[in-house]
Amino acid sequence: MLNNEGNELSSFALKPNYHDVENYLLSRKPNLQLIDKEISTIIEKMKKIHIVIALLIFYAFKLNAADKPTVVVYGGTPGGISAAVAAARQGAKVILIEQTRHVGGMNTSGIGTAETEHMIEETISGIPLEIYTRIGKAYGMNKPAFYFESHVAEKIFVDMLAEQHVSVIYEAFVNKVNKRDDAIKSITLTNGKTVSGDTFIDATYEGDLMARAGVSYTYGRESRAQYNESLAGIRLLDKPIDVSPYDDNEKLLPGFIEAKKLSNGEASKRIINYNFRLMMSTNFDRVPFPLPLHYYANRFITLKRLLAEHPNTKLSDIIDLYSWNYPPGKFEANNKQNSVISLGLFGGNTNYPDAGYEKRKQIFQDHKDWTLGLLYFLQHDQSVPKQLHDEANRYGLAPDEFKDNHNFPYYLYIREARRMVGSYVQTQKDIFEEPKKTDAIALGSHFVDCHHVQKVAISKTQYINEGRIWAKVEQPYELSYRVIIPKENECTNLLVPVCVSASHVGFCSVRVEVTWMQLGQAAGIAATIAAKTKKPVQDIDVNQLQQVLKKGGVILNRDEKHWINNDKS
Repeated sequence: MLNNEGNELSSFALKPNYHDVENYLLSRKPNLQLIDKEISTIIEKMKKIHIVIALLIFYAFKLNAADKPTVVVYGGTPGGISAAVAAARQGAKVILIEQTRHVGGMNTSGIGTAETEHMIEETISGIPLEIYTRIGKAYGMNKPAFYFESHVAEKIFVDMLAEQHVSVIYEAFVNKVNKRDDAIKSITLTNGKTVSGDTFIDATYEGDLMARAGVSYTYGRESRAQYNESLAGIRLLDKPIDVSPYDDNEKLLPGFIEAKKLSNGEASKRIINYNFRLMMSTNFDRVPFPLPLHYYANRFITLKRLLAEHPNTKLSDIIDLYSWNYPPGKFEANNKQNSVISLGLFGGNTNYPDAGYEKRKQIFQDHKDWTLGLLYFLQHDQSVPKQLHDEANRYGLAPDEFKDNHNFPYYLYIREARRMVGSYVQTQKDIFEEPKKTDAIALGSHFVDCHHVQKVAISKTQYINEGRIWAKVEQPYELSYRVIIPKENECTNLLVPVCVSASHVGFCSVRVEVTWMQLGQAAGIAATIAAKTKKPVQDIDVNQLQQVLKKGGVILNRDEKHWINNDKS
């Protein structure tokens, strides 16, 4: 029977269903002994087929896994998310390590703009444009949303990582980098885990993986002479502020430095100020500002002096409040340029770039105390005029943001920390004089923008805020692949799309999330190419990288179209 009707019985063996087989045999009405024998034979065949299928599946998975390189992305900033998604789409297994409980960096910690108000909107392409388009859809729009709320952006980021099956490790910092020759083999985290990979990407704002891997870096400001940059160095240029920077005993107040110690154009290790980008609300359900952990009213003595001389001062003279396209009554708060006092804690971040994790926690808390202390002062101090007191008391924290963190942002706004000194250093001339690059991987177009760095006493009754740069970029410039790779003799399998290789001036145009996302996309693709070809990141085929970027909708050529600069300053 098996010989005569083998084809028919084989169909049962391929999709085994014992009841169907038994019914079939009974329908043939042979004797029971023959039925038992034939059932036993079929079962044995089915077992063999199952074993073969299982082996095939096993080897298929094994081959597939062997073909998948592992890319480790350190830092769940927007640049890191873009890198992770890009690498996964190129066939890599991706592990993303985030230092907080939430991915998204500053775009999920208060910055709700793509920065299109100070750049050329049409230069946004690739994954960043996809992200803004998805955010637009979340708001019911048929176009990209360049202004958004933190919790909306976070959902988009999380969804994109999940779609690409990116493994995310939260609340972990790099503790040790394990290298063999000039390549990273694994990193040990503060939670005790060791993560291995073929290539690594440092997408943090601080560059801790880069630094621990032995890659050259710098921080602070170069002199004008170092790279021949007219915008570089110390900048004692702003209008004097008529408030005394000395205490009643004629001692310089904390956070100030005397002008006689400085000279225009010279180098300085002081860095651009940091602040929190609070999400504030005037609606009835607003959350009262919490008390600072440490409060010292004397920290705000310059504000007290200002209010005594100018009792009509408004909250908007002290804090920048952006309503963007948020729901009514919701605002993003920022440090205000040229104010006597604002959210930026001048001098509080001086040691941050090279500080250890515990010291950074202290700096974080000090900035938080400053922020909440300023708000407490405005709402409660008797020296505050009633008009300003009442205005300040109309505000609280937005209840729909940062819900598991008492509505306070997860990230301190690290505008600039370490900068890699890599295969090529992006400087002022690359923005304004030599914008074309044969190895271009992204376009930049944001203004050269540096907030103030320090408060400088110029007399007993006046001081200035020093360090401001605000230079419009008329046309886009091309960013070289070399700005995201270290020197080959330092590390061969690391890419750095956030703490890029740039001077302070060059960095001050790159340092926005949209540009970092574009560089992150290139880093993710390059990391995968390097892993698959088993080449150093310095030796990959850049033309291949550019072709993949173009297929992903990335605009690389500054001459590709006519650009309209969006000057909404």
